Amino acid sequence: MENYFLQGEEILKTLQGERKRPKLLLHSCCAPCSSAVIQKLKEFFDITVYYYNPNVSPVEEYEKRKAEQKRLLSLWHIPLMECDYEGDIYENAVRGLEKEPERGKRCNVCFALRLQKTASAAKKGGYDYFCTTLTVSPHKNAELLNRIGLAEGERVGVPFLPSDFKKQNGYLTSIRLAKELGLYRQDFCGCVYSKAQREKEKAENH
Repeated sequence: MENYFLQGEEILKTLQGERKRPKLLLHSCCAPCSSAVIQKLKEFFDITVYYYNPNVSPVEEYEKRKAEQKRLLSLWHIPLMECDYEGDIYENAVRGLEKEPERGKRCNVCFALRLQKTASAAKKGGYDYFCTTLTVSPHKNAELLNRIGLAEGERVGVPFLPSDFKKQNGYLTSIRLAKELGLYRQDFCGCVYSKAQREKEKAENH
């Protein structure tokens, strides 16, 4: 099994002390997860955050998360690249996978959808690297995310930064920063299917 955390750390070492900071397009799933990742990467890159999450439903939830993302970035003076809400594209992509469990095939399709879009935006915007905050979560398959990201990087010709951001207390840092900054921290991944599963788990625990 590849050690994507170490691969990413090696790349960061090569960037230390560079006179010209490379441009990184950072796909973000939400403000809390992005907080720890930005804190880690800002000394190495000029970061632009890319908020593309068509899986998040309903649109009111999407807008609430986007607003929190904007609030965090305004505090830290990090630019945001916005994009349209494309919930229909997500629903079409996962059609037939509605009954898949969380972390199953539906999530794989969702990861690919978001990273494909990020890779294409990185190419179009002339970025030196791209990556995603998703690996900061212990609930996400970091190996799969890295495999998809690296393949998308090869497709468009922009390097994907390998990562496992939950390492070295990355996930705990995201929780701490969210609490310190008063960030909205949702209790489900985002899609209608993850919300239904979360509500079922809550009901079973009562």
